[in-house]
Amino acid sequence: MYINKLSVTGFRNLSDIELEPDAGVNIIYGENAQGKTNLLENIWLFSGMKSFRGAKDAELVGFGKDFARTEMHFFAADRDQKAVLTIQGSRKATLNGVALSSPAKLMGKCNMAVFSPAFLSLVQAGPSERRRFLDTALCQLRPSYAELLSRYNRALRQRNSLLGDLFGHPELQELLDVWDENLSIAGDALIQARKEYLSLLSPAAEAVYDGLSGSREKLKLTYIQKTSSDEKPLLQLLKEHRREDLFNKTTSFGPHRDDMGINVNDVAARTYGSQGQQRSCAIALKLAEAQILKEKTNEQPVILLDDVMSELDAGRQDYILNHLEDRQVFITCCDPAPILRLCKGKTFNVKNGNIKI
Repeated sequence: MYINKLSVTGFRNLSDIELEPDAGVNIIYGENAQGKTNLLENIWLFSGMKSFRGAKDAELVGFGKDFARTEMHFFAADRDQKAVLTIQGSRKATLNGVALSSPAKLMGKCNMAVFSPAFLSLVQAGPSERRRFLDTALCQLRPSYAELLSRYNRALRQRNSLLGDLFGHPELQELLDVWDENLSIAGDALIQARKEYLSLLSPAAEAVYDGLSGSREKLKLTYIQKTSSDEKPLLQLLKEHRREDLFNKTTSFGPHRDDMGINVNDVAARTYGSQGQQRSCAIALKLAEAQILKEKTNEQPVILLDDVMSELDAGRQDYILNHLEDRQVFITCCDPAPILRLCKGKTFNVKNGNIKI
């Protein structure tokens, strides 16, 4: 996949722009707070996912503007296509002139992988960030996974609500059996999908990290379940720990409690890794995610790198760019000169929301 043309109106601080990017490397440069990341965020929304910065839809419309609209012409699935996003309170999307029931329906149509400094939380923060990474990657790879995840979260909310109500209403006990069944069916499927994805992600990420570290360090990824060593089915765990759940009024076991272990040289990167090791782990995960998208969909994803190069030496920059051959890449930075020494492509200067070639 690659983007041929992008037209933006009313999005954050960006002026009305039309962009015709290179099919290879595109460098978006300028001082801080000028709109570079806003442009990448705008492109990312065509993946069907929410903002990678955690922004609500209403926050994406520029100050004083009534709405935002972006039109993207792109080549994928062996043909030219067009997607349009409008934001007016919420997002709406069309693909090739057909209105979609939800922007999430773009998942699998416009494959992308994004890295920003915020993704260091993949390594540094708690388990929820790593679960979100796995779920986001799987939603792009298998759009049906999004429906499965939604079904699980809905059952989890219902079960937790019921746990709170049962204290004074024991007659609702039978309903808990129903939600245990619904939760376990979706939960076991989620866990299986995550494990299967990790079996693909792990060797790919380990190879990238090996290159980044000059083969001096080894990365290892593992899936960590909050369960007993014999990995009992979720339904059995829910029944065995029902008394505990009733007391705490929350569900103790399930994929919403799981984690992805990230170790460097057999120790936890989150606890013992240096800043450089943690950054290399996050980059390796994102580049491996892009590699798997290509292998499984036969489409090269668009790569969005937000300020990823600034803290890397020339050798690591070179390694990353060498792994982005034959892909369309958008890289934000303050100074384009170091990257231009390593590759060719188009440069776009961003100043006060205006973009110039």
